[in-house]
Amino acid sequence: MTQHRGRRPGAWCAGLLLAGVSAVVGCRIADTDGITPVPQLLAFLPWLLAPAGLALLCALFTRWWTGLVWAVAVLGLLAWYLEPYGKTSEPDGPPLAALRVLTANVEFGRGTPALARAVRDRHPDIVFVQECESGCRATLEHDTGTRYPHRRAVEADGSRGSLVLSRYPLIPAPGVHGTLGMPGAVADVHGHAVRLQLAHPVPPLPGRVGVWRRELGRLRAFAATGPRTPTVLAGDFNASQDHAAFRHIIDTGLTDAARLTGHDRVPSWPSRTASVLGAQLDHVLVSRDFTAAGARFLPLAGTDHRALVVDLTLRRRT
Repeated sequence: MTQHRGRRPGAWCAGLLLAGVSAVVGCRIADTDGITPVPQLLAFLPWLLAPAGLALLCALFTRWWTGLVWAVAVLGLLAWYLEPYGKTSEPDGPPLAALRVLTANVEFGRGTPALARAVRDRHPDIVFVQECESGCRATLEHDTGTRYPHRRAVEADGSRGSLVLSRYPLIPAPGVHGTLGMPGAVADVHGHAVRLQLAHPVPPLPGRVGVWRRELGRLRAFAATGPRTPTVLAGDFNASQDHAAFRHIIDTGLTDAARLTGHDRVPSWPSRTASVLGAQLDHVLVSRDFTAAGARFLPLAGTDHRALVVDLTLRRRT
């Protein structure tokens, strides 16, 4: 009797851990982001292997066989969902133009000096900057000089400001409406029109999950229009491939460039712990007109996001 009572706390611990992880995995299976705290936990889905593994050990040591089977099933589902999401069908037509893209969230402008250095070192053709307030815009316009003569901006302070810098001529486009600035444009890349859209929906904080979902839905609507025009949708999505709202964008036919280069699970936020614990919230999504190579996540001093640099090749559809 005493031995049975000694097992009870371990079984309770396993049950509580499995119940929490199962709720998150259940939403992943149901293709929904649920309600708080599920959207926040979905960003860290791979790391739920740790509590699920601990639950398995607790069930094993307490000889709770039902819990053991439960834990094995949850671990199996988590392992299944670690696989990259979405189909890849890279074009095999002849190359038309090479394009290097950089996206960075500079956290209220604090990472601007580090971004300016990265731009000088990496020589991107197009730069998407989120949380770029007036000081950020002034610094980048001064430091980049004539290298980026074409710009589109949402001029606002704090996290609402944003900026697109381009070596190529830009035709203004309406952009996507959101709480934070998300400008759009059409670039003339060596005579080929390429749609550009900066992404920065609000984060899924408690009480704002509905707004986050709606703004990701607007980005999906943008992605679904103009399917025959080459498209680059880049920025801080505040979402990972484990969020249903983000997967619905992928389902329009776009592909995550990081996946094409084998970096689909490299964390980009928070930068201080990204080498150990984090989520990939920053993405460069491209239409099927592009191939991608050499994706690199760069630490930037002053911001909690890593920058992402991707080399793209625009190809003719066959």
